Amino acid sequence: MIWAYPDLKLILILAGIFILLYTLYIVRFWRINRRLKVEKRRLFTKLVIRTSYFTLFLIALAGPSIGVSTKEITEEGKDIFIAVDLSQSMNAQDIGPSRLQRIKFELKNLTKSFPSDRIGLIIFSSEAFLQCPLTFDQSVLQLYIDGLNTGLVPNFGTDLNGPLLMALDRFEKDESQEIKSKSIILISDGENFGDDLDGIANRLSDLGVKVFSLGVGTDNGSTIPRGNGVVIDPSTGQPAVTVLDRDPLQRIASQTDGQYFEISDGVQEVGSLISALERIEGGVTGSRTVEASANKYFYFLMVAFALTLLDMMLPIKTIKL
Repeated sequence: MIWAYPDLKLILILAGIFILLYTLYIVRFWRINRRLKVEKRRLFTKLVIRTSYFTLFLIALAGPSIGVSTKEITEEGKDIFIAVDLSQSMNAQDIGPSRLQRIKFELKNLTKSFPSDRIGLIIFSSEAFLQCPLTFDQSVLQLYIDGLNTGLVPNFGTDLNGPLLMALDRFEKDESQEIKSKSIILISDGENFGDDLDGIANRLSDLGVKVFSLGVGTDNGSTIPRGNGVVIDPSTGQPAVTVLDRDPLQRIASQTDGQYFEISDGVQEVGSLISALERIEGGVTGSRTVEASANKYFYFLMVAFALTLLDMMLPIKTIKL
């Protein structure tokens, strides 16, 4: 027999409390009735019933499992690259406290949802850089996410091609022999100054890489903070305003059989993004055989309840006048 909760110390404490209290009960009962004729046999019957159902309660508490069987468990895994836009427009505050700060908060919850998958981090603006290679180490990944800021990359506009090409290159050169599903989470406000996005989408699709894009921003947009002032548009001499441009993000997601999600003033779809990633069937990385047994505490519990009802309902007299 296998025990699910073999806490011997707790069981002994409960048994000791029962014995102590029931001994006090019998002693008190005997003193009150020492001058009366006591039916010892019937008193003994009560003792047996109560001891039996209390013992059964303790057995049920320990979670007995009877019988052992083997079960094969298939292990699946995913490889996910998270590409985060760190252009100056991500400092805009149309999504509070800022677009980037909101993304950092959401990424911590997102990565925790995939503890058994490899996750990598790419940062980009006009250029892309590998911040963290694919890893199972959640603590390292969290440190990199905490350190995200727009000063980490050159800022001469946003090129969505760079992070996609970098992730594609890493997937193609991956020397792991394990077959895993491959995905990219592309996070940006969508203002793309690159070209040939369709060609990259075709290459990703051929490799089976799905792009899940996450648009951040609002239709009304916001000025872009810089120091104590704002970024000025050199063509107009007025403060530059950045707005969410969904089109390139939706296009790359559609062409790679992925999905587009959004964080804006009216939509908060990070939860939907997590659900979509969870629905992806991971590649089989291996299998292992484990022993499984069924917890049979319920049967002991039912018998204990039956004896409890019998103790309450059965008219056993312990005193005979």
